[in-house]
This record gives sequence, C-alpha cells and structure tokens, in this order.
Amino acid sequence: MVTSRWTAAPAQAASMRRRGAVLERAILDATLEQLSTVGWNGLTMEGVAAGAQTGKAAVYRRWPSKEDLVADALQAGLPRIDAVPDLGSVREDLLALCRIARDAMYSRPGYALRAVIHECDQLQAERFHSVIYDGVVGPTLKLLRDVITRGIERGEVRSDAANGCVFDAIPAMMMYRSKMRGSEWSDEELAEMIDQLMLPLLRPGGGRAAGAGAVTPPGETGVPPGDPGGVR
Repeated sequence: MVTSRWTAAPAQAASMRRRGAVLERAILDATLEQLSTVGWNGLTMEGVAAGAQTGKAAVYRRWPSKEDLVADALQAGLPRIDAVPDLGSVREDLLALCRIARDAMYSRPGYALRAVIHECDQLQAERFHSVIYDGVVGPTLKLLRDVITRGIERGEVRSDAANGCVFDAIPAMMMYRSKMRGSEWSDEELAEMIDQLMLPLLRPGGGRAAGAGAVTPPGETGVPPGDPGGVR
C-alpha cells in the first residue's frame, strides 16, 4: 500500500508524541525558559504549551494553575544541595558549602525564582518563599549542622555552637545580600564572611562575652558579701 504524504505526517507526529516524565520535563523546561524571557507577568499556560510543543490541555491536566506550574518548575530546576565534602577543616567545609548555596541562588532557576517573587503580589509570593526554603535555605541549614558537628568533633568549634542562631547566620547574610543589594557573592567575599564572622563565632571561647551567664563567687569583685554598697 502506498502511503500518501497526508497520512504520513500524522503518523510521524504520533511517533514523536511524548508522555509521562518526558513530557513533564519538557513542560517544566519551557516554563523556566518563559520565566527567563518574559518573566512572571508575561508567562502564560498557552506560551508554555507552545514552548513545550504540546497542547494546552496537557499542561492544565498536570498543573491547574500558573502558580502550581511555576513552583514545580523552580523546585525541579534548582541545583540540589545535598552534600558537602569533608575537607579537613571547618573553614574549608564552610567555604565549600557557601559556594554550593551561592551557585544554587544564582543558577537560572535561582534567578527566575527571585524575579518571580519580585514581580508577583504578596499572596503569590508567600507560595514561592517555601520554594526558596525547601530548595536552598533548608538544605543549607542541614549541611551547616553537619559541618559544625564535624568541627566540634575535631575540637575546632566550641561545643555549644550547634544551635539555631549560629545555623541561621550564613543563610541570613547570603539572603540579605541577594535581596537588599542584588549582587552576587564572590569567592573572596565568601572567604571574608567566614573569616570575619563565622570563625570568631565558632571557635572555642568565641560567640559569648567573657563571663556571660556565669555567677561570680562572693568576694571576688572586691565587694564584701552582703554589702548593699556593692549595688550602685
């Protein structure tokens, strides 16, 4: 039987039709591409479908709203922060972790995520704050705990440094710089943050004023016990 060009074209299209994970990946990639070119306000489900070379219905079946689609695209696209090498010192471990977190923040999905939060309204932005936390901040905090625990075991880090205030310091600094100054951390600036902020905070004897929280034995201040004149 001779196949005409009219029947061959649909057959070829059918053979190229994507399904399942392959189609979903194409849609998510098209979403990131749309975000990088037209931004949050210009992104449409129709534009994403065209970019993925699929029908609009295929997009809506998987993601009922633009917010759902963009959140999944950003989460899927962000580089994974799941391990930091043991380089033998807390300084080198912290530097390695900061570089990993910085590279995630300034990847294409990272740029897109910050642009989305800047463009969308407050209610929509709250949805994407969780993407930042789950994709960047949360994993960074977990690995910070691992790095500091290793430092404690080596004797480089004070034993009470494994606490929330210490863990929050690096993500807070990095997010502040990104949000308020809009500039990227260089390797030299990361090293300066570690050397000037984190190491003094972490090293034994650091992070607490001398005598803070301690009870001074009576008489050691030069004021006799029970002398009310000792309180001025």
